[in-house]
Amino acid sequence: MLQLKNIDLTRDDSASLFVKDEVVDVVFSTIAGELISREGPNRFEAGDALIAGSTGDRWSVSRSRFDARYIPVAPTKIGANGCYRARPVQILAKQMVEAFTLARSLGGDVLSGLAHDWVIQYAPGDFGIVANARFRRVYRPIP
Repeated sequence: MLQLKNIDLTRDDSASLFVKDEVVDVVFSTIAGELISREGPNRFEAGDALIAGSTGDRWSVSRSRFDARYIPVAPTKIGANGCYRARPVQILAKQMVEAFTLARSLGGDVLSGLAHDWVIQYAPGDFGIVANARFRRVYRPIP
């Protein structure tokens, strides 16, 4: 299995810009814990967002990252459990041709992807993995 380390999609000609278009259900955790997504463990702290995506996938996002990436959908108020829409933030993505592993961040959870899954780079050192079917449903290319 390919182990991705020290990658930077800004320097990869096979990476492209995309934007996420999705409304998700969010519950803010009251305790620290871990949930297991298809890609691997997602550790979280009290106050972090536990997200259920439109495709049924689940993952966690730290509170500071969540507030920068999602906006509430009425009648949900900021910081309350409910529906949120992904902000139209550009990300870099690259589809992989073989199974791979990748740390979400330096010292963060190690996730596993299958052949044809996508590596997502939100910012330098900030990564995710998205299954191919989910990626095709919720991400749109930026021309």
